[in-house]
Amino acid sequence: MRWPLVLIGTMLAAGGVVAVQAQRVEQANDWRLAATEDDRVRLRGWRTAWIKGLTQARAGGAASDIAALGQLADPDYSLADPQLPDGDYRCRTVKLGSQGRATLTYVAYPYFRCRVTGGGQQLTKVDGSQRLTGRIYPDTDARSIFLGTMILGDEERSYAYGRDRARDMAGVVERIDPTHWRIAFPFPAYESVVDILELAPVTG
Repeated sequence: MRWPLVLIGTMLAAGGVVAVQAQRVEQANDWRLAATEDDRVRLRGWRTAWIKGLTQARAGGAASDIAALGQLADPDYSLADPQLPDGDYRCRTVKLGSQGRATLTYVAYPYFRCRVTGGGQQLTKVDGSQRLTGRIYPDTDARSIFLGTMILGDEERSYAYGRDRARDMAGVVERIDPTHWRIAFPFPAYESVVDILELAPVTG
């Protein structure tokens, strides 16, 4: 079968865009240069997403659950020095709000394992059916930025960041007490309005 030249050219061009994006992520020290345009838009709306998610979750009957989260669920609370030390972490995701395709407006998952390496620059969720992996970029003295992708099911390798918007993940990294961090993912591809990943170092 002979592929039409136009189709082949389109495929090659698309592959070239992905390769350029992957190289840009690998080389960039500024998250703004590495992020896709979609993710720059999502990150600009992080607080809007958070407030919307909280409002929907409370209206859905989860007010007491949100109150129990304390500072984890407060978009306006964070401490200086957001860098995550290398090591193993307990991590869990809390989903707030619904994009209309999900009936629940509050979901809190159990703890899984996450790992930070590379001098605080690489984060990987080690287990679970949905596992993120990606890079943490410095931003301000109060927050960092995570850019990465989602690995599903029994997949052993991740997509290159920027290849598939449905897999791309962009979040705001903050420290909320001496031993707890969070990453807020505004407007994720599925279900919720904002996802909050809580991270606490494994001790002992």
